[in-house]
Amino acid sequence: MKGIFIAKKRDGTTYYRASVTYKGKHISLGSSDSEETASKLYEHAHLVIKNPELTPDKYSDEYLPLSFHKFVCLANFRDNNIYIKTPIYLHRTYFSYHLDMDTELKFDLEDLFYYSSHTIQRRGNHLFVADFGLQERILARYDIPGFAVLGKDYRFVNGDTTDLRYANIDVINPVKNIRKRKEGRDEVYNVKIHINGDWSIGSYPTHEMAIIAYNKALDEAKKYGLKSRTEVIDIPDGLSHSLYAKIYSSIELPKKYVEYLADYGRKSSKTES
Repeated sequence: MKGIFIAKKRDGTTYYRASVTYKGKHISLGSSDSEETASKLYEHAHLVIKNPELTPDKYSDEYLPLSFHKFVCLANFRDNNIYIKTPIYLHRTYFSYHLDMDTELKFDLEDLFYYSSHTIQRRGNHLFVADFGLQERILARYDIPGFAVLGKDYRFVNGDTTDLRYANIDVINPVKNIRKRKEGRDEVYNVKIHINGDWSIGSYPTHEMAIIAYNKALDEAKKYGLKSRTEVIDIPDGLSHSLYAKIYSSIELPKKYVEYLADYGRKSSKTES
């Protein structure tokens, strides 16, 4: 039959490979032990590439055994002249990654190259890709840490959790020890550090100041041999070393925290002696 090729398995068993050539590209559709099933693969693929009305949302079980994944790839190639191996459909200003029939993820076009070569997987509510043998969280690409809580540490501006375009993701708290909150009409950044318990380091008007305050609190603790679960946070982008140093020196750490460190240092010295 047209588009069907007979092949042999290692044990000599016959199976049938289906493929279609479209716009000069040879596209494999899959294989089957049944010639009839392989023929349906070709038949349904041919329907997709000839019918512009068959968009991803029109897929149903009647197009089996052609998978939804392949259905999307063919529809995109037909409409946009680009064959992409992952289930992506291009739009004018963004692209859709069809995770399954019920889940359409939206991304900015600048991410097209990455997701054209990385297959998105889902475990529970977590989306990830396999990258060099490691599981890379999708949200990590937006600097959202693994411990982040939706609605508290980040939010989707339009309320759509499948809209992963950068403008739709608002990272409220990109650092675990810093939390943004309302104080009257103003927004402040509350800083905590874990040193043998949680210590409040104060509230600051900007995220940059909060980071510097956290770093200073951590530096002071290290002077006395104390360690925190986290390390110094990198200097924020766009902040010069001189301005960082100026803000650093202007920050006064809470008196109780400083006294605790000094007391810990004295006790440690007595123990060692």
